[in-house]
Amino acid sequence: MNIDFELYRIFNEVANTGNITLASERLHISQPAVSKSIKNLENQLGGPLFVRTKKGVILTEEGKEFHRYINTAIDYIRNAEHKFTDMVNLDSGIIRIGISRSLMRFYLLPYLKKFRTLYPHIKIEISTNKASELIHLLNNGLIDFIIANLPMSKDGDFFTTKLMDIQDIFAVSRDYNIDKYDIKLDDLPNYPLILQPKGNNTRDYLDNFLSKNNVYLEPEMTLASYGLVEDMTKIGYGIGYLVEDFIKDDLDKGNLIKIHTTPSIPPRSIGLIEKRNSIPSFASKKLIDLLIKKEQ
Repeated sequence: MNIDFELYRIFNEVANTGNITLASERLHISQPAVSKSIKNLENQLGGPLFVRTKKGVILTEEGKEFHRYINTAIDYIRNAEHKFTDMVNLDSGIIRIGISRSLMRFYLLPYLKKFRTLYPHIKIEISTNKASELIHLLNNGLIDFIIANLPMSKDGDFFTTKLMDIQDIFAVSRDYNIDKYDIKLDDLPNYPLILQPKGNNTRDYLDNFLSKNNVYLEPEMTLASYGLVEDMTKIGYGIGYLVEDFIKDDLDKGNLIKIHTTPSIPPRSIGLIEKRNSIPSFASKKLIDLLIKKEQ
């Protein structure tokens, strides 16, 4: 049965008012048009919805039951319209982001602070799982997008937008005793290095670069997170593999000192990964625009 929604709307108003004349005034249509619509609906349903009286109309027993469902359905539709409008106007909504803890801390936080100021009613959910797990979540629609160090291994139909370039470097604490700050790549294995574990995007990028130069490392210390690598480097446990952009303040203040390698490590990127052919929510689109600097 394919009944015009307008007939339901007219029926619901007549049922709520119990009066065709009053319903026509509220609906801004003529009284004969309301009566005709009710008759059309009754014909399509196959039975009477109202009993006509001198004072107006009264729902039949079947009409009362029908009205209970129709009234609830129209309330749902109105609520859906209001919710959609709120989401369009960014008065409500949720953004689900997949990101590493290091990028959350050193890259995303300033953007979230600005976004929160602009759109305080939008909820943010953060997943900081392993890269492979984030890809699984994205593939199954459980997060909206991923922010990751590139390149990132991924199986699925995704597309990537570059957000910014970053430069990896080796660095030491100013209190660390080292004989020189210019090191050839093949001399690196002779120094106490602090790295993240294999399987991590940052570590894999370094290992791939070094393998092309026939250099293979056995680090003094392997730490699960970038933040721990930075912390242990700052207190003088060895030479840390860090992101120059993230430690700029410490480099400028002299708390950390850059180690120059020959050849130098090529730059890489931070990127935003989305599932192809998916349509981001209004809130997600707004944050993405902020991240790629379409919105200042």
